[in-house]
Amino acid sequence: MSLLSSLRDAPPPPVAVEIAPTHVSGAALDWRGGAPLVAAHASEALAAGALVSSLTVANVHNRPAVAGALSRVLSHLGRPRRIGLIVPDLVAKVSIVKFEQVPPRAQDLDQLVRWQVRKTAPFAIEDAQVAYVAGQRAPDGQEFVVSLARREIVEEYERLAADAGAHAGIVDLATFNVVNAVLAGSPPLATTGDWLLVNVAADYATIAILRGPHLIFFRNRATDTDGTLGDLVHQTAMYYEDRLKGAGFARVLLAGGASGRDTGPGSAVEPMENVRRSLEHRLATTVQTIDPRAAAALTDRITAGPALLDTLTPLVGLLLRGREASVV
Repeated sequence: MSLLSSLRDAPPPPVAVEIAPTHVSGAALDWRGGAPLVAAHASEALAAGALVSSLTVANVHNRPAVAGALSRVLSHLGRPRRIGLIVPDLVAKVSIVKFEQVPPRAQDLDQLVRWQVRKTAPFAIEDAQVAYVAGQRAPDGQEFVVSLARREIVEEYERLAADAGAHAGIVDLATFNVVNAVLAGSPPLATTGDWLLVNVAADYATIAILRGPHLIFFRNRATDTDGTLGDLVHQTAMYYEDRLKGAGFARVLLAGGASGRDTGPGSAVEPMENVRRSLEHRLATTVQTIDPRAAAALTDRITAGPALLDTLTPLVGLLLRGREASVV
């Protein structure tokens, strides 16, 4: 799904690009025997402070640096004219709303969604880009997953792509596409039940709970927020049991962290293996890392290390959106 783009029904793009505070990366798929294959990829590091993800203020602080990195990535990928663009989760506020009755007219539903989310919007709803997709059907109504972003911030990212000669027909959040990659790589039986995803980026961590293919919980926190990630996951697990009538997680998945993160001496970022062990202790269950090769194989010339696999996961998820198993 694409929650920031108005082109929600657009076909998957030929190239996916992620613009994050630590890097710009991209990938393209090929199809062999009806199966997806990562045919090309590229990544460029960004200097600290060149881009700072935020919901309320400008994200791009060093435009030449970010634009240059994007241009080099697109050059490695054949200068595509159309791309899908992945942006940090902190760019948007994600809510799950429920309506007992859904208006039959799309225009009336749009107005109802905007009225519902404007109460918690940190800026004027008139300045917002609001998008939504249907979630699970509950006994007491229909749920919708709604994203809210400042239009001028989304346009910052779109202009970067346009200046590099590419049209961003899809703009979407990183964690949504990690989810899509998981669903695209899982057989139908593996996507039943409830499962928890923890996606760790350089400047935030996001927790998502899904009931089968449907998102039922979404929360993120900036890295500099008080409290540990383990505390946040524990609180989420308690909320899941008390408020979401959870019967236990069939799977717990951990993504991100290896790409563009300094985990050396003196770093404020905790090594991902420590994060995984902490989560296993807190949740008393196995925590698995995500491998995008379950959804799309790599060509023989691509050597897959943890950093590359982390980088490819959301890219593969966006490139496979719209396929049967990859709709949140």
